Amino acid sequence: MTFQEILKLIEKEEVQFVDLKIVDLYGVWKHVTIPACNFKEKIMIDGIGFDASNFGYAMVEKSDLIMIPDLDTAFIDPFGECKTLSVSCDVFDPQTGDRFEQDPRGILIKTLKKLKEERLADEVLFGPEYEFHILDEVIYEVSPNTIQLKIDSMEGFWNSGKSGEYFVGRKRGYHRAPPFDHFFTLRNEICDHLQRVGVDIKYHHHEVGTAQLEIETQFMDALHAADATQLVKYFIRNIAHEYGYVVTFLPKPMYNEAGNGMHVHQYLKLNGVNTFSGTRLYGLSDQALHYTAGILKHSPSLLGLTNPTTNSYRRLVPGFEAPTNGVFALGNRTSAIRVPGYVKDNEKRRIEFRTIDATCNPYLAFSAMILAGIDGILQKMDPITMGFGPYEEDSSEKIINALPRTLEEAVLNLKKDSEYLKRWGIFPEALLNKWIQKKLEEQAFVASVTHPVEYQMYFDL
Repeated sequence: MTFQEILKLIEKEEVQFVDLKIVDLYGVWKHVTIPACNFKEKIMIDGIGFDASNFGYAMVEKSDLIMIPDLDTAFIDPFGECKTLSVSCDVFDPQTGDRFEQDPRGILIKTLKKLKEERLADEVLFGPEYEFHILDEVIYEVSPNTIQLKIDSMEGFWNSGKSGEYFVGRKRGYHRAPPFDHFFTLRNEICDHLQRVGVDIKYHHHEVGTAQLEIETQFMDALHAADATQLVKYFIRNIAHEYGYVVTFLPKPMYNEAGNGMHVHQYLKLNGVNTFSGTRLYGLSDQALHYTAGILKHSPSLLGLTNPTTNSYRRLVPGFEAPTNGVFALGNRTSAIRVPGYVKDNEKRRIEFRTIDATCNPYLAFSAMILAGIDGILQKMDPITMGFGPYEEDSSEKIINALPRTLEEAVLNLKKDSEYLKRWGIFPEALLNKWIQKKLEEQAFVASVTHPVEYQMYFDL
């Protein structure tokens, strides 16, 4: 949209405020709000200044950066009493006028631009699946004398003897219909709102676990998919909040229950043609197999960005349709990369990366995933000769190109294997160093906290 079109929209919708949103290093949306009457075209040049040291990607001594709106991301925000126009922003250096090299959104923009310049892809198409829990209550506390976590949901199988409600039962929620699916109407409302702001929904349904849900989008270009990830989380949380619920995208919010991933279906297009469609294994092309091999080869380090929390690795365990090995297969949901067996349309031939979860920064994770795949294409890697599959049986009990078991293992792998990210100067060394340091600190903190299960196991020894 042009600035004049935005002004017409502001006038037509009687917008009172413009909310400028920006993502920090870890994928959290921050915002600053200005009266609509002060939203002048000069902002598109001078931007709005902010302290980037609070965003994780700048030092305190050199933290003055500016945010400049990307008008193509504008939407009418339905939350709050005052009419508000929300716009995502990119980060620029006020001294040089250039994009700030550590801006996560800018990194994805740079990745996609480079693929076009190198004639590797005109489009990178992503179709994410968002899994999450909607809960009635979450109470947690960490202090020297109190370590507690309590989760409750009206769908909870643990409440079956109390409320007289319909219950899906333990691990029996997949695609259940109302009245067992308590959140059908809520998901309809969420998806209706998302459709209105340009996030095209494929479908939604109840997932396997108690209070566990899924929303899947149609394919969109990778930048739109990353922007949509921010929107999906924002709309789900706000609409659930209006109903008195809380939402988590934690990969493993409950012990021994189904976890939340963010599987990403993906393929490349060049000159309008799906370059993943071919006559090789499973109807894939050589390029698709090379791309698959690149992701699997780099998966031990890639997970440091796509699965960036200690909780991520509680999900990646055998027995829950979650991958534990960096292998590929047709239809096998325990593999890191699955080739969907139900796809018959050659124009939609694709792969699905299944390890990633929604605690990631989508701009960094999507960029890293693309660059890993592109490295496979450039090096003409073959996943079959490299021993990555296909594995049609459950490989979770075997050790085949094992995925990291902890966040520490993943980020240490990232430290050793990051050249594919730094190709073409896409991921700055400084950003990777900050990321690795922060994630190692998180792992060390979690390891230092006394766990209740230790009392259960060892208290009376």
